Amino acid sequence: MDEKLEVIVIPVSDVDHAKEFYVSLGWRLDADHAAGDNFRIVQLTPPGSECSIQFGTGITSAAPGSVQDLYLIVSDIEAARAELVARGVEVSEVFHEGASGARFHRNGTNGRASGPAPEHASYGSFVSFSDPDGNSWLFQEVTTRLPGRVDPGVTSFRSASDLADAMRRASAAHGEHEKRIGEADANWPGWYAQYMVAEQAGTELPT
Repeated sequence: MDEKLEVIVIPVSDVDHAKEFYVSLGWRLDADHAAGDNFRIVQLTPPGSECSIQFGTGITSAAPGSVQDLYLIVSDIEAARAELVARGVEVSEVFHEGASGARFHRNGTNGRASGPAPEHASYGSFVSFSDPDGNSWLFQEVTTRLPGRVDPGVTSFRSASDLADAMRRASAAHGEHEKRIGEADANWPGWYAQYMVAEQAGTELPT
């Protein structure tokens, strides 16, 4: 039986302020339902995500701001940060870990090294930001999944931009493939397909 994580509850002190913040990020507003003065539930979903967040009145006893370091996976860390900045969000610089676990340290503490991971290693580059209550988020750049993380029998993309990014990486790799064989590859659609499936499954890439 599949067990899909689809909703995370975020504790906030001001529902309207939190709603305004997350809507300003470009997240889809799925629901805003109230029943009297003691219950209200708001749900939003990040672009391309299968998991949503909920917050409101009468839905959690957790302290506002107590949820820390939730991950948002992106394929281009600089572009993701630039979009947050354009939306007026206070956000860290791009960083990688100079010491294990540094991603979980607050800004200004030891262990965070400036800039993306060397060679933009998948899973290695981060950006952090917080909502008005201090609930914190991490952007993590993932370009190639670890083996076993994705069902090798299933290839899917969460959004058109994710598919486009995968096609760009396949295009660049295919260009190197054509250089190696010394001629144009008429079967490039098949080569692209093999590359994109292998990349997502974490198996050996075609050459």
